[in-house]
Amino acid sequence: GVPFAVKDNIDLAGLPTTAACPAFAYAPERDAFVVARLRAAGAIPVGKANLDQFATGLVGVRTPYPAPRNALDPAIVPGGSSSGSAVAVALGAVAFSLGTDTAGSGRVPAGLNNIVGLKPTLGALSASGLVPACRTLDTISVFALTVDDAWAAFRAMAAFDPADPYSRRIAAPALAAPPPAPAVGVPSRASRRFFGDAAQERSFDATLAALAKGGARIVELDFAPLFAVAEMLYAGAWVAERHTIVGPLLARDPEAVHPVIRRIVAPAASMSADDAFLGFYRLEALRREVEPALAAVDLLCVPTFPAFVTRDEIAADPVGPNARLGTYTNFVNLLGLCGLAVPTPAREDGRPGSVTLLAAAGRDALLASVGRG
Repeated sequence: GVPFAVKDNIDLAGLPTTAACPAFAYAPERDAFVVARLRAAGAIPVGKANLDQFATGLVGVRTPYPAPRNALDPAIVPGGSSSGSAVAVALGAVAFSLGTDTAGSGRVPAGLNNIVGLKPTLGALSASGLVPACRTLDTISVFALTVDDAWAAFRAMAAFDPADPYSRRIAAPALAAPPPAPAVGVPSRASRRFFGDAAQERSFDATLAALAKGGARIVELDFAPLFAVAEMLYAGAWVAERHTIVGPLLARDPEAVHPVIRRIVAPAASMSADDAFLGFYRLEALRREVEPALAAVDLLCVPTFPAFVTRDEIAADPVGPNARLGTYTNFVNLLGLCGLAVPTPAREDGRPGSVTLLAAAGRDALLASVGRG
């Protein structure tokens, strides 16, 4: 009997799937795998939620439909691409919702609306019935008011799906107590990025102090290699991967695609197979570079985003502020990490605090056990 909402790039039988693009819309004959699992557990889908078109964006306003408003301050962007999913939970319209996450779409909207955003290990939730943004990087995500609620929904959905070639058997056990003294990797002082938002920096410092007081061992890491990974997400191979979905519509009816999405994806048509393979090689080199640092800690703790972004800022520059929102999120799926965005005490200016916990693939339960505290 628990009501939930479904991001409109996930199939819900009886309603069209549009990916926020009317010209792309189709009528699914069956529920997505995860929706069917939730229905079987007794949950009730109440409708579809708006998004950045084709799940391309972290702001939540790149849509031909009326854009969702931030649940706390309408001057701030709601976050994307899962904007409607996050706002529906934050306003109490549903108990939880389904989003998706490629570049941070299951985490940034959670932080901007003061709720929990669970981004599972890639493959833990089946992508059958999902319109992908980047098929190799996408995961369905969960928004909820508490970690326990998000984890309950995740457990109900998590199951191996032989119809999804990217599906993996990832454990989703009942939550246990967190480890007593985890090693928590954080960006070093020299590599932290807040783009002038001093209140955000102080909020993050306060969270780290609280973690240390609770017994965590804070380990500063140079995040430069992680930021280098993040920069790859909207270059080369992974923009071309988005083009596999949007490209046919761009060729047939380019005006049907949101102008900002068109600006981002269209250049992929001129990329070569060489560009793609060079991107894969560069990613593996960076992965090897960051492995020792990641292996030295149990988990990472980062700001969910470095600075708040207003709707006026996005109206003036649709790309730059959006890119800044992905500072601490864009590298996560490329490196195969799982993530959990959790609220922290409000900042000194009253805006919500939020950090994201990250860990190696398959360690979702560790993040939930730490995040619920």
